[in-house]
Amino acid sequence: MSRASHPRPASLCLSLSVLLLLSTAAVVARAESCKTADDMDATTRAAISSTGQRYFDMAVNGDLASLRQNAIPSLVSNFSGIEAAVTSHKSEIAGSHGTLRPPFLLEADGSSPIAHAEFLCGVFNQHGQTANSAVFNLDGLPAGKYAVVILDAASSNRATVSFILQQQGNDWKLGGLYIKPVQAAGHDADWFLTHARDYKTKGQLHNAWLYYRQALILISPLSFMKTAATDKLIDESQALQPSDFPADSRTVDLPAGGLTYKLTIVFPEAVGNDLDLIVKYQASDVSDTTRTYQSNVTVIKALVAKFPELKNAFVGVVARGVEPSGRDYGTLLAMKDVK
Repeated sequence: MSRASHPRPASLCLSLSVLLLLSTAAVVARAESCKTADDMDATTRAAISSTGQRYFDMAVNGDLASLRQNAIPSLVSNFSGIEAAVTSHKSEIAGSHGTLRPPFLLEADGSSPIAHAEFLCGVFNQHGQTANSAVFNLDGLPAGKYAVVILDAASSNRATVSFILQQQGNDWKLGGLYIKPVQAAGHDADWFLTHARDYKTKGQLHNAWLYYRQALILISPLSFMKTAATDKLIDESQALQPSDFPADSRTVDLPAGGLTYKLTIVFPEAVGNDLDLIVKYQASDVSDTTRTYQSNVTVIKALVAKFPELKNAFVGVVARGVEPSGRDYGTLLAMKDVK
């Protein structure tokens, strides 16, 4: 005789669902956790802060040997990026004293690298982030304890100097160094934000989008760090993202001179006191520089012809043909010379 099946009580199903959600949340919490300066014990906070200040002084003095000596092994074997950062930004940090921001302590549990680690730091409310919170997104992060230490370099050319530290034994070793000027072409994030809103009001939406992008670059010391300020800027500008500009891995076609060029990225870049527009496109071969130069000029003229509003916002345009290997060749054309 068959036994009639009985439906599982709704309350039991709900309880199981809640337990599953709590279990999943616990796994996430165990994998990635973050403490703000206020959450850390005094000893840890002091150790992280003093190490960051010490490494800052090394960077300011151009003491690459000491930085390398205090780096994690994987960084020691590939130190060229640190050398380039310190050397290329010498003028922004030379002779400066670092003002320490509240640090963050990140802990990644497990036995293997986390493909996409996300650390939620501080207090969040119904609107998202608050004044002292932050979110860090790091890919391929090995298990371990890390600290993010950010210092403001007070000099004639202001900049932020950020360190990723990794705990090894009782020491905090250098795992990453990022130096970012807080101004571009002589202007700060607020200036670009004001002009982005002005371009938006005028209906110059491509200029508005690009100026929002520049403001976003300047407002955060790290590209993988989000704060309440960056979230607000992203929310304000997201709807303006042009469909006829490349985004992420999506290319856009630009017909010019009987050919179609696939644009891969368009972004602003400051060179001294000038703000230029950079456009990259796919190229099969850039070894013939004369031919590539002609292609670059063609792309520049076609881009400005398609979006004439760009003349109001940029001093020049740089087009770069990029081979599949990553090798590229660029050409700068002043906007006044784009006919």
